[in-house]
Amino acid sequence: MSNDQAQWTTVDHYFTDLLAPADEALTAALADSTAAGLPEIAVAANQGKLLHLLVATQGAKNVLEIGTLGGYSTIWLARALPADGRLVTLEYDPKHADVARGNLARAGLDKTVEVRVGPALDTLPLLEQEGAGPFDFVFIDADKVNNPHYVSWALKLSRPGTLIVVDNVVRGGKVATEHPDDPSVTGTREMFDLVAAEPRLDATAVQTVGTKGYDGLLIARVVDPA
Repeated sequence: MSNDQAQWTTVDHYFTDLLAPADEALTAALADSTAAGLPEIAVAANQGKLLHLLVATQGAKNVLEIGTLGGYSTIWLARALPADGRLVTLEYDPKHADVARGNLARAGLDKTVEVRVGPALDTLPLLEQEGAGPFDFVFIDADKVNNPHYVSWALKLSRPGTLIVVDNVVRGGKVATEHPDDPSVTGTREMFDLVAAEPRLDATAVQTVGTKGYDGLLIARVVDPA
């Protein structure tokens, strides 16, 4: 671990211990995900708390998550919902979805959250057909190659005022590479081009450091075009 990474991790732990302490459900969700062999790429605790605060500030009742993994971020999101709130989360891998369902049930959120399995680009059109939207808040944290498609679908399933958050957009700084050789970076750059050209989105992106290293996120608000 580099000196910078060690410092970032120390500061993150300081923030988390004070402002986003773990509880049994969150700790167990991470432990069960690791035990099941899921990649350890869940959001950091303070990032989960940020998502929670954004959903609460938004007053969201209907939330969409693209990329469930083990349900750690899902718990943070769902806990910010009112009693009549609803969260739909989309997960490609059936094994990941099973782990997430167990974690959500332990957290008492299995009645609030619906986990749908399959490629998101297959399940998103079904949500549209069912009239599941508009969603008040969308969190995108799935395969980066399809980021532009996920943002396009988030826009279709939104309303003016919807907040869209996309994680892992810095790619270790590679997002600024003009001709990247990494498909995930290419997909992320295409997503930025889409957002910048879309009059219905007002957005910014920020770089972050912490326990997850050097990365960042995009936040976009759906607006009525002038």
